Amino acid sequence: MNQETSISRNPVAALGRMVIFPVQKMGSVAIFFFKSLILIFSYPFQFSKIIQQIYFIGMKSLLVICLTGAFTGMVLGLQGYYTLSQFGSEGLLGAAVALTLIRELGPVLTAIMVIGRAGSAMAAEIGIMRISEQIDALETMDINPIRFLVSPRLAAAVISFPLLTAIFDTVGIFGGYLTGSGLLGINPGIYFSRVESSVIMQDVMGGFYKSLVFAIVVSTICCFQGYYTHLQSEGFGAKGVSLSTTSAVVISSVMVLVADYVLTTFLL
Repeated sequence: MNQETSISRNPVAALGRMVIFPVQKMGSVAIFFFKSLILIFSYPFQFSKIIQQIYFIGMKSLLVICLTGAFTGMVLGLQGYYTLSQFGSEGLLGAAVALTLIRELGPVLTAIMVIGRAGSAMAAEIGIMRISEQIDALETMDINPIRFLVSPRLAAAVISFPLLTAIFDTVGIFGGYLTGSGLLGINPGIYFSRVESSVIMQDVMGGFYKSLVFAIVVSTICCFQGYYTHLQSEGFGAKGVSLSTTSAVVISSVMVLVADYVLTTFLL
């Protein structure tokens, strides 16, 4: 019996690997993020690449964000009205819709929509560049691949996520107004007065803080998964890209929800 076989049959060693591997992975992602962050500010600045990524992440996600925000607000208007009507508090619908969107649903749903539309594309694009040896070619030409590929995406995500969240919140509040006032007969003045009186700057800033953290989480994880596609143990080539893209979407979505819980604990 060789040493590897004896270790694989040792339950203590197996437990140790289960603990060490996630820690190593988190450390690798953290180092990857800090490298990308520092290289954003390296000279010469990559303004054109950042603008291109803002257009890709932000502008091209605008339609899906508006649609999702509108229907989310409309659903909140319906559900909130029938819940509040049981207590005779229909006039509080505007406050309920606005606070739910601004504090929680706006940043979270915006991040998840961007993951599905732009995050998966980032992971797949960088993954294809890895398996086609384009990243190796950049290293051969003495071009830092992280600075060239990852840093502009990180900067663009940090700029785009808060703006998309603000649009989502605004469209969602008007969606709740369409349902509450147009369909259920709530006075428009009461609806918007409740929105104005209930929402404070701390709520708005809390949503923006969340969106900034989600931007870092999503862009880092998606780019990390694509950048290290060649290390996928389950497959290489096209299969490795598909696995990296799937992992990027799943891990990013789960981490957004985990980060939302942690941030909510500190912001409340």
